[in-house]
Amino acid sequence: MTIWVNEQIDPCGILYSCIACADEKQAGECHEEFKNNLTEAQKEEGWVASLRTVESWDEVPVSALKLV
Repeated sequence: MTIWVNEQIDPCGILYSCIACADEKQAGECHEEFKNNLTEAQKEEGWVASLRTVESWDEVPVSALKLV
């Protein structure tokens, strides 16, 4: 099983928000929203929106909103 993990990470490397789901299309849409919601100031400070995959729900950060 592939799980897509969307994360917004602050300049210190701290996970700010996270949504994980098993639907690739939904994950892609969420990732676009995460990127679009970052302001130019946040981007300049080093905020990033990332999309990665994991193989198990056990690998998803505990703070994530999990959409099955």
